[in-house]
Amino acid sequence: MAYFYAALWVLVGVILIFRMGGENRVFYPIGGFFLILGAWWAAGACTGLNLFAGAWGWALRAITAAALCLACVEFAREMKKTREKNKRE
Repeated sequence: MAYFYAALWVLVGVILIFRMGGENRVFYPIGGFFLILGAWWAAGACTGLNLFAGAWGWALRAITAAALCLACVEFAREMKKTREKNKRE
């Protein structure tokens, strides 16, 4: 099942980068995050190590927090831009 999750995260990353990247540039780093997540799951499945616990788990949490902060900041900027555009119209 871990290989399925790895393939799923990689697929989501590829879709975000290649399909959604043209709409907004935030999809490039977020897609990259999902590629990293897919590699993380694949590495855990291949090695048999629990990469979600201990220091490796904290590293993944830090990467996830950074991706979430980036997504929230870009979402707020996009909402502000959309509101200003709608006010002008």
